[in-house]
Amino acid sequence: MSKKLWDGRFREKTDQSVESFTSSIAYDWRLYRYDIEGSIAHCRMLAKQSIISREEASRIIEGLSAIGKEIEAGTFAFDEALEDIHMNIEARLTSDIGPVAQKLHTARSRNDQVALDVRMYLREEAGMICQRLTALRGALVALAEKEIDVIMPGYTHLRRAQPVLLSHHLMAYYEMFTRDRGRVTDVLKRINVMPLGSAALAGTTYPIDMAYTAGLLRFPEVSANSMDAVSDRDFIVEFLAAASICMVHLSRLSEELILWSSREFGFMEIPDAFATGSSIMPQKKNPDVPELVRGKAGRVFGSLIALLTMMKGLPLTYNRDMQEDKEPLFDAVDTVKGALEVYEKLIPNLKVNRAAMEQAVAKGWLNATDVADYLVTKGMAFRQAHRCAGQLVLHAMEQGKELHELSLEALKGFSELFSEEIFGLLTPEQMVNRRGSTGGTARESVVGAIKGAKKMIAKEAGKG
Repeated sequence: MSKKLWDGRFREKTDQSVESFTSSIAYDWRLYRYDIEGSIAHCRMLAKQSIISREEASRIIEGLSAIGKEIEAGTFAFDEALEDIHMNIEARLTSDIGPVAQKLHTARSRNDQVALDVRMYLREEAGMICQRLTALRGALVALAEKEIDVIMPGYTHLRRAQPVLLSHHLMAYYEMFTRDRGRVTDVLKRINVMPLGSAALAGTTYPIDMAYTAGLLRFPEVSANSMDAVSDRDFIVEFLAAASICMVHLSRLSEELILWSSREFGFMEIPDAFATGSSIMPQKKNPDVPELVRGKAGRVFGSLIALLTMMKGLPLTYNRDMQEDKEPLFDAVDTVKGALEVYEKLIPNLKVNRAAMEQAVAKGWLNATDVADYLVTKGMAFRQAHRCAGQLVLHAMEQGKELHELSLEALKGFSELFSEEIFGLLTPEQMVNRRGSTGGTARESVVGAIKGAKKMIAKEAGKG
């Protein structure tokens, strides 16, 4: 059993069950790169401030670099008895370079050390999630541009409502994922604060230079309060909230793809490479990827609730409960990244069934609002026009017809305001293109939205 780095005041060895229960090395080993990078920066600062000698710093940094390479190669032997990644690295460093390694922990605690590591980890992962959100939005915009002339039913209450461009529908998700990227970008401001130097909770008596360490680690600011710095997990909660909202949007998109690819809708086909079959029914092609994305949303929601529940009753400052922040965080990051990656690849390969969408638009009296709007332009009050159009729908239903299939004579039976021009306004193309209000489904409006989106995506990708 390895000797503890903190066992000076203990007479008994830690019980084996306690070692297994309290150990976090099985998952926090993922922080090794950030732990080593942070330790090297801390070591350079100690040498700059003459807290340790430059020769000592050189040996420590050389030893840390060697350990990092060994972990990267997969040959490093982690010890559960050493609890976490920080103590595993420090114990190995002491074994490799001798007592000088014990000077590395001067002016810091595992409390500010782990806070630093998690911030560095999440800073990098949040940046990659932003990149994936840009790529997914690019895929949606490309599909919207490709299918700009396809008209489909827009729905409310999952009932056909009014015709819209498929591109308009896709661009709605572009807007959702744009907000998601904005949220993740915004939380990066709170992530990107350096806590190292706060020590256990009260700061340190050593003449450290936190600004120097922050510069080495690319942090634009340092924590303003040492007690807050070691006990703050707001930045994780905020990220998980942003991730949860993103998964809501991915889940909603998943539900639409599941519906649209069914035989009942037939609007789209999911490519074979992103579907699975049945073990018993040879004809089946299942939308497992969207279903899994929809299902995995709950995992991310659970991570958010776990962190909120963990933090809600903790007194200042650090408590061991906070070790439980990492597994939910790691799982949420992996889940969101995986879902974004698979959709980035799936979206461009969707096969659009234009004919099925056009057939759906032609049925269901989707032009009833346009009939009412026409009557309003002729001087009828909207509420009266709404009632007249509703009566026409009921009449058409009884006749087994659509509104545009009724004769002018039949229309005039409900209002003398109707004239032959009404029929030119009831085609799907006219209904779409006449909705030119800001953010509407008119082709010109959607083309403009696509153009603006392409510029934004190019800027985010560094190409604009």
